[in-house]
Amino acid sequence: MMRLNRSFLNSDFCFPEDLAAAKGLENLPEKVLQFGEGNFLRAFVDWMIHQLNKQGKFNGRVVAVQPIPEGLVDVLNEQDGLYTLLLRGLEDGKPVEKKEIISSVSRGVNPYRDWQAYLACAENPDIEYIVSNTTEAGITFDKNDRPDMQPPQSFPGKLTVYLHHRFAFFKGDPSKGMVIIPCELIDRNGDKLKDAVLKLADEWQLPEAFKNWIRNHNYFLNSLVDRVVTGYPRDEVQAIEAKLGYQDKLMNAGELFHLWVIEGPAELAKRLPFAEAGLNVIWTNDMTPYRTRKVRILNGAHTASVPAAFLYGLDAVKEMMDHEVMGKYVRDIVSEEIIPSIDLEKQMLVEFADAVIERFRNPFIKHYLLSILLNSSSKFTARVLPSILEYQKHTGKLPEKLTFSLAALLAVYKDGKLDGSNLLGKREAGDFIMKDDVPVLEFFAGEWQACNGTQDGVLALTRDAFANEAIWGQDLNRIEGLTEKTAEYLFHIISTGMQETVRQLVGGKA
Repeated sequence: MMRLNRSFLNSDFCFPEDLAAAKGLENLPEKVLQFGEGNFLRAFVDWMIHQLNKQGKFNGRVVAVQPIPEGLVDVLNEQDGLYTLLLRGLEDGKPVEKKEIISSVSRGVNPYRDWQAYLACAENPDIEYIVSNTTEAGITFDKNDRPDMQPPQSFPGKLTVYLHHRFAFFKGDPSKGMVIIPCELIDRNGDKLKDAVLKLADEWQLPEAFKNWIRNHNYFLNSLVDRVVTGYPRDEVQAIEAKLGYQDKLMNAGELFHLWVIEGPAELAKRLPFAEAGLNVIWTNDMTPYRTRKVRILNGAHTASVPAAFLYGLDAVKEMMDHEVMGKYVRDIVSEEIIPSIDLEKQMLVEFADAVIERFRNPFIKHYLLSILLNSSSKFTARVLPSILEYQKHTGKLPEKLTFSLAALLAVYKDGKLDGSNLLGKREAGDFIMKDDVPVLEFFAGEWQACNGTQDGVLALTRDAFANEAIWGQDLNRIEGLTEKTAEYLFHIISTGMQETVRQLVGGKA
């Protein structure tokens, strides 16, 4: 079986009818420098640029920089930047699969092996844009970075050297500034990246003229990305390659849904006309409403429903959504409690929520509940607690199911035993291993060990748990009625079981 590369793409091979394989886009100039060559950027940004190129709206390609010593650059270059992308999900309730060969990546560069090739990109006047996805920990100031390192260890360090080299090569030309759009999943990612670059410039005593060029002639844009990317379909790849008729070591898979919210001036939207190409990309002067919508509805629904579903005995998100009781529980949480707690235009929230529910039901993605339980306490504080507080503020009462979700989270830690940095937990469906910050696991394991299981004992445990401001960022006991109601639900869970408790809650009897 032949391997996917440029010569194969342009051969007389008869590609399957259901595979989009656009030709003639492989010689476009390089316009984008991309920090990260992994699955997400290739299924998100690079896919979008490919769509622009097919419509003649961008006519440029991407240089992918490997941000850490080990990565995919060698394989990427072996395939001339080409890879097959499978996008799969539900559209109007029906399963849909789209297959396409993406040709927007020109090549990969490993700065740990070829530093000069990396710096040469800074000398290319056609390269105007930078995108990145270096994990949430990638945008950090590293005091150990130095400007003479080849390369500096951190992403901001590599970027600062790149920008300084470009500044020097083009003699501070204002028109050679970059449009930088980080995709890391942290709030105000563009602002944080700019701060790190300027801090390094100060630390390295780079010229004031360079720092002014950074401030005045480079855009560091905040952005919000949303698409589930499952990556290389290891369990299916042989069958898929047999149907395609070629081998692809970079095959990638993700969901159909995509959203990119970019906070930036309208003039840049014209230069990067994603929306014109039919892509779900929103340019705005304030991304706060979109972030609130995503965190509270998408992430919040996950965090609020998964502890109960997992203790119920379920293992994956789609299984939860298809379940008669738990599926209703999730939908009720979103429609009856989360949406009413958000001060944004209701129709926008409802449409987004409908899309979220459909995404949760995606038959092509097996999203395990146990993986979503990772660091649940910190997730709850950011994603669910604001909905509880705002709902109470708007209605004067606590949201029943969101309050119950907090009790379900506390119940996950019951009977758990510490094993190093893990908690060995128990549920009726079998034992499990839960990962979280070690101090959090130690705290909850100790609280449950001291609890006698009576109604008063559960109330005391709830009070102690809620008083731990290191976990919740505040003393939850100060929220009127929350401690007592949570303890009531928690005692119900441990005395009658999760299944019966949720059945009564969804039926309006608990």
